Amino acid sequence: MDASVKPIEMLSGMYERAVDFSFSFGPKIIGAILVYWIGSIIIKKISHFTGERIEKSGVDSTLAPFFKNMFYSVLKLLLVITVIGIMGVETTSLAAVIAAAGLAVGMALQGSLGNFAGGVLLLVFRPIAVGEVIKAQGYEGKVTEILLFVTVLKTLDNRIIYLPNGPLAGGAIENYSREEWRRVDMTFKINGDQNIDAVKDIILLAVNSVSEVAEEPRAEVVVTGLTEYAIELQARPFCRPENYYDVIVKCQEAVKKTLTKTGVKGPTPNQNIYLQQVSVPNIKPKTAHASIS
Repeated sequence: MDASVKPIEMLSGMYERAVDFSFSFGPKIIGAILVYWIGSIIIKKISHFTGERIEKSGVDSTLAPFFKNMFYSVLKLLLVITVIGIMGVETTSLAAVIAAAGLAVGMALQGSLGNFAGGVLLLVFRPIAVGEVIKAQGYEGKVTEILLFVTVLKTLDNRIIYLPNGPLAGGAIENYSREEWRRVDMTFKINGDQNIDAVKDIILLAVNSVSEVAEEPRAEVVVTGLTEYAIELQARPFCRPENYYDVIVKCQEAVKKTLTKTGVKGPTPNQNIYLQQVSVPNIKPKTAHASIS
């Protein structure tokens, strides 16, 4: 009799506990599910609207999806915390755990976060853009990509350079593409006995014969140095930034050919040699006498 009553009592107790649990936590669970479902729909609509506004505001196409995803993730995290609170879980300790985990991750990834922050600054303030030629961190090249952590440069000799965005955003950047014209400085040395004005006209004529050299602003040739045997002249033509290196090569070749054709001499160091005649006195050698005893 007792053996048959015990299972019944156990089942009855389990049923009563299940009923109590259902009445105690059932409404909370149902409410949490409803809140999560409705909240997810609202978050999607808000994120979609926010993403459209960000794209219309002119934010870089690389940065816009990131802002949209970050906004969505923050709202989703708040929704999850709210749902957990509805279910009766203490959210204060949970928030403390999340904050501590975030701090630990931030300390471990502080270098990467610095590069990320630099990438955001580059994309928001736009000191550089894709397709522009820059010089930064000791490298010069064309910007091919601006990512959230690195910027990619392609150098003149076809190398790919990855620059971390943190140091790039915090350092000096030379942007050669923002102005319409770029000046090309080339130095030539001629013999010191040449006619300066005539040689300046010859160099200017050679420089202006290059098709990529601009008519306005006009090129000029100036004297930048004098030595005891040479005159240093500098040609200063202007060109489009993308033609800079082509202009250097073509102008140097044109100037060299023109100077040779017109007979302009290059610098020739003078070296004076002085010979001094020294008279040597005629000294007779002494004769040694040996005595025999």
